[in-house]
Amino acid sequence: MFENNDADRGQVGIGTLIVFIAMVLVAAIAAGVLVNTAGFLQATAEDAGTESVDKVTNRLDVVSSHGLVNQTGSDLAVDSLNLTVRLAAGSGAVNLDDTTIKYVSSSKAENLVFKETGSNGNLGPVHEYNSTGSNTGLNSTEFTAYALNDDGDSSFPVLNGQADRYEIVVNTSLVEQNGAGLSTGDSIELDITSRSGGSTQVIYTMPQQLAGQDDNDPVPL
Repeated sequence: MFENNDADRGQVGIGTLIVFIAMVLVAAIAAGVLVNTAGFLQATAEDAGTESVDKVTNRLDVVSSHGLVNQTGSDLAVDSLNLTVRLAAGSGAVNLDDTTIKYVSSSKAENLVFKETGSNGNLGPVHEYNSTGSNTGLNSTEFTAYALNDDGDSSFPVLNGQADRYEIVVNTSLVEQNGAGLSTGDSIELDITSRSGGSTQVIYTMPQQLAGQDDNDPVPL
């Protein structure tokens, strides 16, 4: 009653084989996409992890600080902020050329960039820049620094070892553009940020009394 048809069975077998091969190819392509995606995600995660570590570790620590008194007539103010800095624990090298300081007071907010005013790691003039004079000094958006200890390798302005100690100098009378500086009781916030994004914040309040101090006398902050 029923007629066997070998040709039909052969066609069905070939069709099944084609479908099977197609499924294998699709699975292989999907596996390749998954592998590539996983590799990309892993690389991205590693880069993000490295950046996050750099932001935490590649920064400066403030070891100590003081101000210098500025006497203008009978008035006394603090016109120089001097911060001794070193590398934070576990930090890589930090270049002051790539470091910024966010300066925020009750009357001013400025992003300060580094300017080397001396030579060979020595402190140069920190007075107002005079383009018609000796071409030295700072403007209202700059800070300077000098090496207290460069660990014998003359790497200034790059801190590259835990023994390095630099002193950052901010002339507040220039930043405030008032010719005097910060008055007694004034507060100042400084955010020191390295190229990788590592940041250190310090907040200072000027002494309540400067009576009895002379011009350029150091005062604790």
